[in-house]
Amino acid sequence: MPDMSSTTETPYADGKILKHTASGVGVITFNNPDKRNAMSLEMWEGFGEALASLRDDDAVRVVILRGAGGKAFVSGADISQFEKTRHNAAASEEYGKRSAAQRALLADYPKPTIASIQGFCLGGGMQVAMLTDIRIASHGSQFGIPAAKLGIAYGYDGLKHLVSLVGPSWARLLMYTGMRIDSSEALRIGLIERVFPDDQLWGETMAIAETISQNAPLAIKAAKTTIAQVLKDESGRDMDAIKAIGTACMDSADFREGRQAFMEKRKPQFQGK
Repeated sequence: MPDMSSTTETPYADGKILKHTASGVGVITFNNPDKRNAMSLEMWEGFGEALASLRDDDAVRVVILRGAGGKAFVSGADISQFEKTRHNAAASEEYGKRSAAQRALLADYPKPTIASIQGFCLGGGMQVAMLTDIRIASHGSQFGIPAAKLGIAYGYDGLKHLVSLVGPSWARLLMYTGMRIDSSEALRIGLIERVFPDDQLWGETMAIAETISQNAPLAIKAAKTTIAQVLKDESGRDMDAIKAIGTACMDSADFREGRQAFMEKRKPQFQGK
C-alpha cells in the first residue's frame, strides 16, 4: 500500500471508510480488512458521505475507490447482517432502499471515477466497481457474483451494468454458476480495462488519475454525460444535456487555453471553466 503519511485521512463509518485528497485526486478506501472489506449498511452510508464531500470539493478532479489490506476491493455485502436486515423480501427491500441513495450517487457522479482492485471483488463489490467509470486490477484479483449460491436476486441495476460490460451470455454464465474468474479472464471479457502486477497497481492507477485530473474537466464531463446517454434507450436519452455540455466546452476559457497551449507548445493549465 502507498505511504499516506503526507496526507490526512478523514474517517467515516467509525473509520471503515477513509477519504483523502492529493494533487487533484480524491481517494476513498474501504477499510474493513478483517472482513475483506465487506460492506455493512453503516459503510454504505459513510461511503455516500465521502463521495458527496469529494463531489463538492472543487480541487478534486477525479476519484479513486480502493480496498485496504491488499486482500480485497470489496468482498460483497456483510452477510452477517443479513439475518437482521435481509431475511425476507420486505426486509431486503428496506435494506436495498438504505443503500440505493449511495449507489445512485456513484452512478450519476459528475466526476470521473476509477476502481483500483486488488484481491477479491465479489457480489456487492462488483456492483460498486461496475458503477465506476474505469476498473483497474492487479494480476491476483478475482471477480464473481455468488448470488445464486446464496439465493439472492442481484437486481436490475447491477445486471444492467454487467450486461453492458460483458454482454448477456457472460452475464448468464457468471450469474447462473456464481463462478469466480481471474483478472486475465475479466480483462478478456471486458469487465475490467487494465491489469498490472500487484506492486505496480497503485502507481499505475495514480498515473491514470493524474492524467485525467490534468485534462480539461468540461471535456471529460462532456464525454461522461454523452456516454451515459448512449447507454440509455433512445426514448430516454437527454439530447439537450449533450448539446448544453458541448456548448459549454466550446465557449469555455479552457478551450481557449487548450488552443493557446497547443500553439505555444506548452502544457495547458485547465480551470474547469
